[in-house]
Amino acid sequence: MERSAMEGIAGRLAAIDGLYFPGGIRSQQPDASQRKAALLDLISRDAPIFLERYGTVLNYNELSAFDVLRSEYEVGWYVDRLRRSLVPTEADSRAKSATVRNRRRAYMERLIRGGEYFSEDSMREREPYLHHEYVGRFQDPVVRVLSRPGEKWSETLMRRCEEAMLVKKIRDEQQRLGVARKDWVGGADAGEEASEDDDASEEERNEMELPSSSSKAREDDTNANGEELAELPNNALSTEEMQEQMDQFTYIMHQKFLAGEDTEHLDYSAIDNDEGLDDHWIKEANHDAEEKYFDED
Repeated sequence: MERSAMEGIAGRLAAIDGLYFPGGIRSQQPDASQRKAALLDLISRDAPIFLERYGTVLNYNELSAFDVLRSEYEVGWYVDRLRRSLVPTEADSRAKSATVRNRRRAYMERLIRGGEYFSEDSMREREPYLHHEYVGRFQDPVVRVLSRPGEKWSETLMRRCEEAMLVKKIRDEQQRLGVARKDWVGGADAGEEASEDDDASEEERNEMELPSSSSKAREDDTNANGEELAELPNNALSTEEMQEQMDQFTYIMHQKFLAGEDTEHLDYSAIDNDEGLDDHWIKEANHDAEEKYFDED
């Protein structure tokens, strides 16, 4: 390899903060010139080890400089492998895409078993308008602001504030999409309240966002067992129809997760690069193979 190429590679890598160095060098806290000298020595002395250790931080041109050493089997193997990661073939891209898809599905199944991330409340918080279109418009909105058994008053107030913000998000999206005013969440005149008094306090705004006019009446409306009663909306669905709507909403949320649209809530890079998630599919494959064996037997 040309000396100038080695100098260029070693010089650039020596300036990278946090670049790995063996314990002996690291303990000496070397400056940039010492790090460059160590990198140059490793390139000229043991190119395969250099590629194994630093190959992933090389760019395409730097990697191409090692082509002159391809007669050495290990160098050729590392160069080909690293080049595919920089410029993957169509087959490499398909394989990587399948791996990412499988890892996300494995992680999604883990989240489903956990019970929280794909609960109705959590999904509604992430996608309030979508939930409203599939489920919320068939539910009684007042039920969401009633106090719950064992809940402190401060917790009820906090939950009502959160509900007000979700309702506002739904209404804003309805306005943006040009939904008829009569179909707005909270009623046809729901959007006029906020403009009546621009100087209203945040607490007053929250109260206006919620269907609070009947909240107290609903809280006082209980059956003989002390359970709260709620009047169903005019467009209420049967239990079976409601479950079908919820299933459709949940399916869409699953697909959004698999498509990588939950970046605000999850670190996809950690999921996509988690080799431990492959164990899920290894177990699945072994299970399928066992079932096929016994079926054929």
